[in-house]
Amino acid sequence: MADAGGWVPTRAFGRAILVTGLLVVLAVAIGRYDLVVLAAPFALGTALSLRRRPATLPVPELSTVDARIVEGDDVTVRVSVANPDPVALDFVLLRLWLPRWVRAHHGDHPYAASARAGSVAEIDLAGSALRWGRHAVGPLSLHGVACDGLLASLRVECEPLPIKAYPATEAFRADEAMPRAAGLVGQHHSRRPGEGGELAGVREFTPGDRLRRIDWRVTLRTRRVHVVSTLSDRDAEVVVLLDVLHEAGASGGIGGAASVLDTTVRAAAGIAEHYLHRGDRVAMLEYGFRARRLRPGAGRRQYLTVLEWLLDAAPAGGADESSAGAFGAHLLSSNALVIVLTPLLDQRSAAMVAGLARSGRFVVAVDTLPADLRPPTGGPWAALAARLWRMSRENVVGLLREHGVPVVGWAGAGSLDQVLRDVTRMAAAPKAGRR
Repeated sequence: MADAGGWVPTRAFGRAILVTGLLVVLAVAIGRYDLVVLAAPFALGTALSLRRRPATLPVPELSTVDARIVEGDDVTVRVSVANPDPVALDFVLLRLWLPRWVRAHHGDHPYAASARAGSVAEIDLAGSALRWGRHAVGPLSLHGVACDGLLASLRVECEPLPIKAYPATEAFRADEAMPRAAGLVGQHHSRRPGEGGELAGVREFTPGDRLRRIDWRVTLRTRRVHVVSTLSDRDAEVVVLLDVLHEAGASGGIGGAASVLDTTVRAAAGIAEHYLHRGDRVAMLEYGFRARRLRPGAGRRQYLTVLEWLLDAAPAGGADESSAGAFGAHLLSSNALVIVLTPLLDQRSAAMVAGLARSGRFVVAVDTLPADLRPPTGGPWAALAARLWRMSRENVVGLLREHGVPVVGWAGAGSLDQVLRDVTRMAAAPKAGRR
């Protein structure tokens, strides 16, 4: 039975009482009073150990020493056990439950630490985060042992510790310019004259031109003042659209196979980092059964916001399918480059991409379906069914290309160079008009 302070006797306490009682009873029963002498050490040792008993329970707390965690990085969880009682504890025994995607280097087993009176014991448990997302480390279960092992505390629990593992940024680089830029900042060259670094030509001086742009060679040759004309540098708005209607494939973490959602999230992080580093504005949009959107922004703060936004990306399983039609092209700027990360597993996804292309926006579809993914097998018609499914999907890709949407598989750096070159060429082509 527990006392008022939450401490209960252990089996060692019961054995000490049992041995002492048996020896005393046996001494009285058979008249061997020398057995009392044998029982005296057990009785005195128990009494001396129990002369000072703890009255309060130890207080555990979980924290992490890592400021920012990326999947694959080491994670150190610090367990702090405070002993507010003036009586020292022999030791504390604790066990920490870990989620699926957080692995401890030393295995999932109990840990022990000493807890002196009025002190705080700290234990650093090292592990690694195997996959991006929000994880809950814990709960923590703890027992204190005192009075030379004669008393043990009731189980003390600590709330789970939420940790965030950001997605690893896939290597990405696109050397092609944007098809259409917007603001007068950034690194993309437009066709509009202005302040920039791209040479547009030499023209005669007009009021308002800067003196530092005078081309003295042409001026001396023609006897008229000429200035160097440049093209303005403009920023672009990039919208990364995540198709999360369905998940396919099994995720193996950072070192294993990648599911559709893994590829989508990591590719989105890489694309956002690339364009934000170039000074462009990046927006995020989710096509699924939740209306999630991240407004356009630029800079380091926007990149951190994008990573935070990606942590909540999840397939729509079990959600109301009727809300998938709430997506509208009005959420996208007419000048934006829309990069759609989609596995093309649903006809609604293909219809959405085609609708964006028909609305006049520059759309690039990135296929995130793993190349080695196969439908579930079973039965004599499994191979034929898989072949028909693959052919049907190829037909969808062909129809999208007929609508002017380039479809390219995700391959990291340089994945979009060719398609951006084609889209830029299409944007620069003259448009036919009515007379």
